[in-house]
Amino acid sequence: MITSGGAVPVQPSTIGGLLERSAARYPDRLALRFADRTFTYAELDAAATRSARYLLGLGLQPGDRIAAYGKNSDAFLLAWLGSCRGGLVHVPVNYNLTGADLAYILNQSGSNVVLADPALESQLRAGMAADTANPVTARIISLRDSDDSFLAAVTTNDEIPAGTPLPTVADDDLAQLLYTSGTTSLPKGAMMTHRALIHEYLSCLTALDASSDQTMLHALPLYHSAQMHVFMMPWLAIGARNVLLESPSADAVFDAIENGGCDSFFAAPTVWVALTNHADFATRNLDGLRRAYYGASIMPGPVLARLQQRLPKLGVYNCFGQSEIGPLATVLRPDDHLTRPASAGRPVLFVQARCVDANGDEVPAGEPGEVVYRSPQLLTGYWADDDATAEAFRDGWFHSGDLAVRDEEGYFTIVDRIKDVINTGGVMVASREVEDALYTHPSVGEVAVIGVPSEKWIEAIVAIVVPKGDPVTVEELLAHAKSQLSAFKVPKEIRLVDSLPRNASGKLLKRVLRDSFVE
Repeated sequence: MITSGGAVPVQPSTIGGLLERSAARYPDRLALRFADRTFTYAELDAAATRSARYLLGLGLQPGDRIAAYGKNSDAFLLAWLGSCRGGLVHVPVNYNLTGADLAYILNQSGSNVVLADPALESQLRAGMAADTANPVTARIISLRDSDDSFLAAVTTNDEIPAGTPLPTVADDDLAQLLYTSGTTSLPKGAMMTHRALIHEYLSCLTALDASSDQTMLHALPLYHSAQMHVFMMPWLAIGARNVLLESPSADAVFDAIENGGCDSFFAAPTVWVALTNHADFATRNLDGLRRAYYGASIMPGPVLARLQQRLPKLGVYNCFGQSEIGPLATVLRPDDHLTRPASAGRPVLFVQARCVDANGDEVPAGEPGEVVYRSPQLLTGYWADDDATAEAFRDGWFHSGDLAVRDEEGYFTIVDRIKDVINTGGVMVASREVEDALYTHPSVGEVAVIGVPSEKWIEAIVAIVVPKGDPVTVEELLAHAKSQLSAFKVPKEIRLVDSLPRNASGKLLKRVLRDSFVE
């Protein structure tokens, strides 16, 4: 770090400094719109400072953890910005978590305060008490919707800036604990520094063709690293206009594009599926949408085709990664969708990636291997979990747990999570290959393929299908699978269900499927 007189950092890479610079460049430009409230960049920057002083005024010290348990709002964003400026460690919590799952994250992180939506407070209190052996004792502060809430204080109280002095924040200080989604195991808190996230923002801006004249629509949960760190923060960094929705309902999204001037939008493929299947998709004026971003899984071919046919000027980007790397690692750009629609693209600016075998040796192009990373975007380790940290960082690389094939031109195609490769009769089968085959049936809306314990097969391939359109039978789907796959890859069982378990960011929870199937 460069210092002045050997003490004071000249230019640390911090989240607070990022917003301050945007406010200096574009003080009067719209930074954020949420519901009927708006903030210019100067107003957002001032509110972030008041937020930091409010939080420190609660008795918190730099380095303390502060949890946020709420849906999308300007209050949620200000709590994050204030935490960063106050040297606190922000812990975003999935507002769908309840009971012991919620208590686990609050206890494991050691959060001293929980900022919560009032509508979620009873759910929060029940979760805090769920672990009777170790109940959560954090203080609860209302995020919004009341006169004594955090939002009311930091947007109306002019005395806060004259109060508690702000600490000096270094770029290697922790900014956030990003808890992994826990699709295959208990969540782990990825320790993300200011420096790591700033590097990640630069990667996003270059890979996603961001510009300050864009108006970005944000509708997926801000507690998730993709919405916050691939889209909200990078676009605030360059002074773009940002419109925030509480949730990605079709009516709200269409209104924001048609009447709100939003030209860019990120959503999981499940949301794009719902939007393109909506009756208004064909009739609303959506021509202003120029960039469509997606992640969490491959976009189904029919959905991509509907988007491109309806909006021929639309550029589509596949964003791939994981929380531990900020989370963006690779991007498939619009022109690449024409020739590699199933690919996750190539590594972004600050990411080095390769595919390795079980011994850590790089595999030849075209052969599957685990994706490993080197990057300044990476976590510094898992919070209070040295064993998990040591397991993830081996041979000088971070091991992602993703199985992929890298081609000669450096494009990565994700085969599956390593834990989602099924050992059936001693032969390894990627669940995604079976899913892709079933997706080609016109009556399949969604499908998840898992391996379940089997005395005969080691693991039996099971497909869970959400039908769409005309009724379909298990027998029809089995016949279709047999026409598409080698015999050993055909599911031993197919179940028809109304929906698949997903978290609020759209990621499929195969762990839940496996557990419920075994039970």
